[in-house]
Amino acid sequence: MDDSAKIYLGIALMIVMMGMGLSLKLEDFKRVVVFPKAVIIGLVNQLLLLPLIAFLLIFVLDIRSSLAVGLLLIAACPGGPTSNLIAHLCKGDTALSVTLTAFSSVLTLFTIPLILEWSLAHFMGSDETAIMLNRFEIFKDLFLITIVPITIGMIIKRYKPALADRMQGKVKVASALVLMLLIVGITIKEKHNIIPYFREVGVGAFLLNISTLTLGYLSARLFSLKNKQAISISIESGIQNGTLAIALALGLMKNNDFAIPGAVYSLIMFLTAFVIIGFLNRKKAT
Repeated sequence: MDDSAKIYLGIALMIVMMGMGLSLKLEDFKRVVVFPKAVIIGLVNQLLLLPLIAFLLIFVLDIRSSLAVGLLLIAACPGGPTSNLIAHLCKGDTALSVTLTAFSSVLTLFTIPLILEWSLAHFMGSDETAIMLNRFEIFKDLFLITIVPITIGMIIKRYKPALADRMQGKVKVASALVLMLLIVGITIKEKHNIIPYFREVGVGAFLLNISTLTLGYLSARLFSLKNKQAISISIESGIQNGTLAIALALGLMKNNDFAIPGAVYSLIMFLTAFVIIGFLNRKKAT
């Protein structure tokens, strides 16, 4: 990927992340005091168990090194910009979903570089100098393309709420469009390899998505959380920021193989989300 394409991709992702900020308020971070157990369970699922399950699947399915890094990358990313909407459509606790998105977006600023550092060393044999450079570059890029635009979005939401409300719908459409264009771009660029890639990592991505959705729900219920909270934790555990994963793979890591699992996972997670939404709404109607 040339420098101009990397800049355009960074700008597009910043717009997506600003859209996330438009839906957040400072109260969303304070809400942890209201239901600390739910937030802790949700974050443990997303930040700890999700990468561990990804690594276990890589080991069991014997996924090759470059795709293994990509699968761990998507597992390390925070919830996607649409996870709050999906949680709402699934009759979950939207406030909890927003709170988990807010916290995970900040915390993954620190966890993504660590997970990528380990995965590069373990699977790709990267030397120490390259790993340290990657850690610094990843942290810097994550800060610029996530924290800064999210903060800008939150400032707009705080001081210009009417403008934020008008912008949200357009930015959500832009978010979906950016992800779709990234997936289409990867498919075209790797058109001769996409089917073999899907065979290699498709099962792993599907099992990762289904297992984290299931584990998120069951762990919440195990700790006596309400059904609505369990639904939100499930969604936040299984819906990842595919746009961020693909952008990091292409823009920072400059490796198409690293981006493939993120693209495959994104397609799968939206399909499973639609099935869940349909099932829960049908159940509600009956």
